[in-house]
Amino acid sequence: MRDPRYDLLFQPLQIGPKTAKNRFYQVPHCNGGGYRDPSAVVEMRRTKAEGGWGVIFTEQTEIHPTSEITPFIEQHLWDDRDIPALARMAEAMKSHGALAGIQLAYSGINGPNLYSREVPLAVSGGPILTFTSDPVQARTLDRADIRDLRRWFRNAVRRSQQAGFDLICLYGAHGFGIFQHFLSRATNLRTDEYGGTLENRARFVREVVEEAREETKGEMAISLRLSLHEAGKLGFSNAEVRDFIEMHGDLPDIWDLAHGTWEQCSGTSRFKPEAAQEDLVRGIKALTSKPVVGVGRFTSPDEMVRQIRTGVLDFIGAARPSIADPFLPLKIDEGRVEDIRECIGCNICVSGDMTHGISRCTQNTAFMEEWRKGWHPERARPKGASDSVLIVGGGPTGLEAALALGKRGYSVTLAEASLTLGGRVTAERKLPGLSAWGRVADYRTGQIAPMANVQTYLDSHLTDDDVLAMGVDHVAIATGATWRRDAVARLHLAPIPTDPAMAIWTPDDLMAGGGPMGGRVMIYDDDHFYMASVLAELVVARGCAVDFVTPATKVAEWTENTLEQAIIQRRMLEIGVTIHCSKAPEAIGAGSVTLGCTWTGRETTLATDAVLMVTSRIPSDTLYHSVMARRADWGSLKTVQLIGDAAAPGPIAWATYAGRRYAEELDEPDRGDALSFRREITELA
Repeated sequence: MRDPRYDLLFQPLQIGPKTAKNRFYQVPHCNGGGYRDPSAVVEMRRTKAEGGWGVIFTEQTEIHPTSEITPFIEQHLWDDRDIPALARMAEAMKSHGALAGIQLAYSGINGPNLYSREVPLAVSGGPILTFTSDPVQARTLDRADIRDLRRWFRNAVRRSQQAGFDLICLYGAHGFGIFQHFLSRATNLRTDEYGGTLENRARFVREVVEEAREETKGEMAISLRLSLHEAGKLGFSNAEVRDFIEMHGDLPDIWDLAHGTWEQCSGTSRFKPEAAQEDLVRGIKALTSKPVVGVGRFTSPDEMVRQIRTGVLDFIGAARPSIADPFLPLKIDEGRVEDIRECIGCNICVSGDMTHGISRCTQNTAFMEEWRKGWHPERARPKGASDSVLIVGGGPTGLEAALALGKRGYSVTLAEASLTLGGRVTAERKLPGLSAWGRVADYRTGQIAPMANVQTYLDSHLTDDDVLAMGVDHVAIATGATWRRDAVARLHLAPIPTDPAMAIWTPDDLMAGGGPMGGRVMIYDDDHFYMASVLAELVVARGCAVDFVTPATKVAEWTENTLEQAIIQRRMLEIGVTIHCSKAPEAIGAGSVTLGCTWTGRETTLATDAVLMVTSRIPSDTLYHSVMARRADWGSLKTVQLIGDAAAPGPIAWATYAGRRYAEELDEPDRGDALSFRREITELA
C-alpha cells in the first residue's frame, strides 16, 4: 500500500556495526519523566518502536554526579544500579526491530549540581551557564580531572552496553554538552594540549570515541551530536563545524547535527518553518563517508524524501514529530499519509521538561500517558455499557472527545453553534504565525468524517430543552471560554475603574475581525503566553502604535518554557512596540490609562486611543448549569459533564487532553479517592 515515492525512506542503512531498518531516526528528546518516571518513559519509547521508527534514542542521560542539572529531571547512569531501568527501556525500543540508542551527557559549565552538591567541573571555569542564573561557578578541569572524565565516560559506555543499547550518542550540542565546550573557543580558554587550535580542542572528543570503541570491542555504534552553529565571535561556528568534520570525517559512525542553542534548534512553528536548518547542513555529507542525521520538525514525507534525495541528510531526525505521531513511519509505510497527526510546533512538549512536570502534546493526547493511564495513540478500548453521547461544542475538546468516543464505538452526536469546527483553533490559526494551530482541527475533522457512528451538526445553538430532548445516555458540554474585557487575572483580582468612553477590546474581538485599525493601542498582558505578542503583531500591521504593558519583568514570560521568550521580545522591539515591564493599569480614563509600578506603586499616565486586554478567560458554562438545574427532567440521561475550557480555561493541549480523558473514562467505575494515574514509588534503601 506504500506510495513508491516514499520507498527511499524505508531503505535500511548501516550505522557502524549496526543496521537501521529505515531512515526514521528519533533523536534524543526530553519528556519530563527522566529518573522519576522510568516506566512512563519506557512505554512512551515502546510505543514509538511499535510505530515503526528505525532508530530510537533516550533523552539526555547524565553519566556522573559531578555534573547534574537539577531541577531538570533527566535520566541518570551514575552507577550500576541505574542499569535495570535503562535495560527495560532498551528492550522496549528494540521490541519491534528498532535500534536502541542512549545519549550520554556531561554538562560541564551547564551543570550546577544543586542535588549532588559536587563542585562543578568545566573545560574552563566560570559561572554556571543555566536558565536560572544559579549563583555557582565551576572549577577548570585539570589533567587528572580529564583522565577521570574519560574514565567516567568509559564506565557509562560499559553500562550502556550492559543495558542492551545498540548506539551511543555523545552529546555536544545546544551548548549543553562537554564535547561542544571543548570544541568551542567560547567555553574553551585553555592553553594546554586541549585548547587553542581546533586539532587540540578536538582531542578530548577523539579520546572518548576511541576509548568507547575499545570498551565495546567495536560492537556498538557511536554517534556524535554537534551544534551546527554557535553564535558569537568565539562560538563554534558553522564554518568551524565543517572544518572539524572534514578533519575527523570517520571519527563517529554517524554525525547527528542540530542548530546551535536549544531555542534555535527547537523553535516553534511561529518562528521556524519545516526544514529550517537545511542551509546549515547542506554540503556536510560531502565532508564525510559516514551518514548524517539532522532535524527540522519534519512532518511531510515529500520533504523527507527531498532531504535524502538531494543529499542533505541520510536519516530523517525527529523529536517533536515523533511525539505528535509515534506511528508516523508506519502510516507512511501503509499508505495512510492522511492519517498522520502532524506536529503543530507549539513546544508544549518542551514545557513539560522546563517546568519539571510531565510532558504533554497538543496533538497526541496519549503522550506520556501510555503507562500512567494505559492510553494508546492509535488503539481504542471497546465501549462500555452505554450507547450514545451528545457533545456540545466542536472546539479542540469536543473534537478530541468525539474522535476518541467514536473509536471506542459509541454513537456520538457533535453539535457546534458556529458554521465551522475547531473552536478557538479556527480563530487562532488566522493570527500571525499560528497557521499550524489549525492542524488540531484539521486532523480531528478528517478522522471523524468517515466515521458512521459520529454525526456532526453545525449552526446548532442548543438550549437545555434541546439537550434533554436528545434522549442520549451522556452529555459532554465543551462550549469553551471567552476573554475577559476587564483587567482581572493574576495581578488584579477585581475589575479596575474604567471610563466607558475608552474603547476596550479583547482577543475575541480581534479574531472576529474587529478591533482598532489605527491610532495608539495599549495592550495589557497578564496572560504571559503567546496571545498578547501575536496580537501586537496584528495591530502593528494595521498601522497602530503599540504600548505593551505587563506586570512581569519581561514580555510573555511563560514562553520561556516553550523556548520563545527571547525571540518574542526581540520581535516586539524590531516592529517598534514600546514595552512597559513591571507596570499594570490601575484606572482607565477616556483617553489615557493610569499605570502603576508593580514594585513601588508609583503612578504614571499613558495616553492611548484604545485598550486591548489579554488577561484571563471566563468559562462559557451557562448551558451546563441550565441542564444541571433540571435534573428532574433528565429521564434516561445518566451524566452531564463540563469539559475543556468550559470547565477551566487553559492552553490548547489542556483542551485536547480533557476531551481524551472524558472519552477514556466514560462508563468507567467511580475511582473514589484513588489516583487517576499510576506513579512510580521509590524503593527504600
